[in-house]
Amino acid sequence: MDKSIVNPVLTRRSLLQKTSIGAAVAAANISLPFKAVAVEKSAVNSSEEKVVWSACTVNCGSRCPLRMHVKDNKIIYVETDNTGTETYNFDHQVRACLRGRSMRRRVYNPDRLKYPMKRVGKRGEGKFKRITWDEALNEIAASLRKNIEKYGNESIYLNYGTGTLGGTMTKSWPPGSTMIARFMNCLGGYLNHYGDYSTAQIAVGLDYTYGGGWALGNGLADIENTKLIVLFGNNPAETRMSGGGLTYCIEQARQKSNAKMIVIDPRYTDTAAGREDEWIPIRPGTDAALVSALAYVMITESLVDQPFLDKYCIGYDEKTLPADAPKNGHYKAYILGQGDDGIAKTPEWAAQITGIPEARIIKLAREIAGAKPAYISQGWGPQRRSNGELISRAIAMLPILTGNVGISGGNTGARESTYKVPFVRMPTLTNPVKASIPMFLWTDAIFRAHEMTALTDGIRGVDKLTAPIKVIWNYASNCLINQHSDINRTHKILQNEDQCELIITIDNHMTSTAKYSDILLPDCTASEQMDFCMDAFVANMNYVIFADQVIPPAFECRNIYDMLTALSEKMGIKEQFTEGRTQEEWLRHIYQLSREKLPELPTFEEFRQQGIFKKVDPNGFYVAYKSFRENPENNPLPTPSGKIEIYSSRLAEIAKTWKLEKDEVIDPLPIHADSFEHYGDKLMEKYPLQMTGFHYKARTHSTYGNVDVIKAANPQEVWINPIDAHTRGIQNGDMIRIFNDRGEVQIHAKVTPRIIPGVVALSEGAWYAPDSKGVDHSGCVNVLTTQRPSPLAKGNPQHSNLVQVERV
Repeated sequence: MDKSIVNPVLTRRSLLQKTSIGAAVAAANISLPFKAVAVEKSAVNSSEEKVVWSACTVNCGSRCPLRMHVKDNKIIYVETDNTGTETYNFDHQVRACLRGRSMRRRVYNPDRLKYPMKRVGKRGEGKFKRITWDEALNEIAASLRKNIEKYGNESIYLNYGTGTLGGTMTKSWPPGSTMIARFMNCLGGYLNHYGDYSTAQIAVGLDYTYGGGWALGNGLADIENTKLIVLFGNNPAETRMSGGGLTYCIEQARQKSNAKMIVIDPRYTDTAAGREDEWIPIRPGTDAALVSALAYVMITESLVDQPFLDKYCIGYDEKTLPADAPKNGHYKAYILGQGDDGIAKTPEWAAQITGIPEARIIKLAREIAGAKPAYISQGWGPQRRSNGELISRAIAMLPILTGNVGISGGNTGARESTYKVPFVRMPTLTNPVKASIPMFLWTDAIFRAHEMTALTDGIRGVDKLTAPIKVIWNYASNCLINQHSDINRTHKILQNEDQCELIITIDNHMTSTAKYSDILLPDCTASEQMDFCMDAFVANMNYVIFADQVIPPAFECRNIYDMLTALSEKMGIKEQFTEGRTQEEWLRHIYQLSREKLPELPTFEEFRQQGIFKKVDPNGFYVAYKSFRENPENNPLPTPSGKIEIYSSRLAEIAKTWKLEKDEVIDPLPIHADSFEHYGDKLMEKYPLQMTGFHYKARTHSTYGNVDVIKAANPQEVWINPIDAHTRGIQNGDMIRIFNDRGEVQIHAKVTPRIIPGVVALSEGAWYAPDSKGVDHSGCVNVLTTQRPSPLAKGNPQHSNLVQVERV
């Protein structure tokens, strides 16, 4: 960083003492919403408290500004945004949650990685020795040269990691947007991945309905224009709990629209918790059966929007069915029992599958069909299953059948979209390697790469892989172990050092994944470097945060750009990698390019002072596919037909050509189909409970999982219904064991009617802590989850698990 640049700071004491009110507030230790002002370093005594803007950049959906109070180069305490209003669509305050406000405890955590280290025990033992930066980088350089020469660049893999998702220089995912990608592209490229642990099935599934790779939804602020809200597993109170303010947005928007809100979920979530008009509990993995029965009522009672289906859709009935489809291959025939299976999808049929009473299904169908507009949205929990692609496409059928797509107050069935500003990102160059694997199959690409093809494992860009993974870059990621399924299987794979030869982890803390690494490089936190922070899920406002350097880097920590600059020099690509710029010079360059696209941005120094730039969507409420709805001929969808594809010829072809197991279903229609570890599976005789995961307020995935006060406030527990607990002699707070053939977890029980009978729920992200027998005592859900991928997206079916529970 250029030492000549003065950090702008807000001196709290000097500003407060200017007024009598300020003096009183200062005495009470309360902050007023002052604007940040630039103060020369020479005017600020090092012992005087100052405030510097920073950010929390983790992957919670929000990106939150933090105003760090600093004294003697130490963070004293943390506040958040103090600008703007309390109204969600008028320059609202971006308020950090208690996780972000505990940033000081992350920066000064005893788990901090302090120095470069090299593993000396077995992978997973957590035994390391301290080495120098030069030694660490020399070892990495030697391994890269060796494996690229022997196996090619396809043997170098950039692992999935979202620990610094909101950064610019520090962005950790997708791989192509990271500094490591830029570095590797200078060396000839790397093995890429597609999809993610959160959204693989819905991203692929809805692409075959709406096209474009990612299906859009209306902005959440548009709820103020709706009459009915139906949320399938959409839980912003816990998954979007701060910053963007989506929970607050729902509350305020509903005050304007007075819309009824129905939450469909196996768990009574915090989004429901007193806000909902009705909670409809449903068995996990059966959403498509519910939708099919709702469609049956709508069709048989003539409640569908036939003109919309005729004009905008392909495959609803015979007259819009593609020529290559079989007779009666349309959606209406499937629902009425005139298709191949011959089963009418009646409410009585669905009630046996979903656990929802027949009468409630009939009533819900009429409610949805009778409310125009209706905002029907799904979160990412329902699709995170072995039949998740079908579920995501099925839920989207409700707004399609009722003509709610492309109108204000309606939605597409996808999750809400967000307004974005055209801020330029760090250029990472082009990857010469064409091969890309589903991110969920990286473990398989270590030991059976030569078997993996486009038709068997969803390989993209090439027909098959030509090299196994030999080197893994693991940046800001706890996904090698903690967030990847079937930890015991992964452990066994990583024990063979002849297969994966080098794992490089760049992180802040000694995570569960770090313990499996060969070289550990200590990264700077967001508080120890300068960056821009963005990419938040908000309603109709977006923002960019100037995350300034708050304190000097601790111990021997380096930021990602500086460590890769040093490594690029050893590899002979420094000039290409840096283009002669430091990190701050790159940020200034990027900012100037951004100002050309967004002229209302202030100057770099002004932005540095004010800390956050906000912009409300000038077009008001975002309506997905509005132009398509208004003029489908001039604004076709990016599907082969240009229309909404209820029947997908592409999926029909994939179903014929891909190699699938008997319990794996790919279908051209959004049907209900069971897959592995579903309700009714024969395996339930041994493991009778369905186990689902959920996001927890104590962590953002696994980030903040080592902060003591948050762990104390939000203990890790498994949710179990009183009926299931009683039959097992379990009382609230008891230590219980959850187990299946993949492993065992011991954790305390939360006995609650907020989870339906037959289902237990364990929040994801707890740091894996096995004993000598491999039994986990932290409540890490991935000891119990499967690495078997979903059929189409080859994605993460983390909510498809069958388990048994016993009292310890």
